[in-house]
Amino acid sequence: MALMAAAGGPWAAMAQTAPASVQHFPDVVAVRVSAVGKHRFNVDVTVSSPYDTPDRYADGIRARTREGTVLGERKLLHDHASEQPFTRDINNVVVPAGVTELVIEARDQRHGYGGKTVVVKLPGR
Repeated sequence: MALMAAAGGPWAAMAQTAPASVQHFPDVVAVRVSAVGKHRFNVDVTVSSPYDTPDRYADGIRARTREGTVLGERKLLHDHASEQPFTRDINNVVVPAGVTELVIEARDQRHGYGGKTVVVKLPGR
């Protein structure tokens, strides 16, 4: 499920997250995308992982095409237990011409990628 921001501003999308009691992966709960040049975008990703502890935490986010090509990734080096949900960016994501949307995912250090993703349309495309 995705919602788009009003035209003229940064594009955004939001998803609903699972309750902490049933959550096995971090969920992407919101995304903001802004164009920073021809074929380049900054992506702000908000992640919810209520189990975040030094022993288990969300350790990455990525932007990919629907076909699975990873275009940008950011490793997260520590837990974010004191800031849930938390937002981190992936800057200068180069997106080939013809790609009109990105799939945004979060990664759990124990189980890998999973959980809720957000599909966001790219501004100007």
